[in-house]
Amino acid sequence: MKLPRSLLALCLLGHVFCASDPYTPLRLYDGTWKVARKDLPKPDELINQCSLIGKYFACQQTVNGSVGNLMIFIPAAQPGHYVTQGVNLQGRALGRGDLEIDGDRWVYSSMWDEGGKTTYYRTVNIFSGRNHIHFDQQESTNRKDWVTKNSGDETKVGR
Repeated sequence: MKLPRSLLALCLLGHVFCASDPYTPLRLYDGTWKVARKDLPKPDELINQCSLIGKYFACQQTVNGSVGNLMIFIPAAQPGHYVTQGVNLQGRALGRGDLEIDGDRWVYSSMWDEGGKTTYYRTVNIFSGRNHIHFDQQESTNRKDWVTKNSGDETKVGR
């Protein structure tokens, strides 16, 4: 299928989900980011080394020089939706999550059950262009009333 020129340009910018390549928006993460969080006195350096491996898209995340997690993304049946899984250096899966991309608004969601008490988590990323993300990390007990626990901004500073 040939895409119209204007849609192709938007796909290349990563702001529109493209049926021909569900990984296009995820490629925005690749590179070095400065992460300023409300709860930290100085910014962190986050390096995402991202690659497509067969049907999987993965990013190794290094924070302030220490290798952290491998984040794996798998396209779900509905366009713009992904299943996510983090894996730490000990090989432990950190729990299944979901990512829903709707234009510049990306929502990561997960849940944790502690003996019958379920807490829902989400991180809402709002992209301003290709090099800036504002994020809010939120929790809820009912998926309706969300409390922001942290927020901040990520700025891409290099490839």
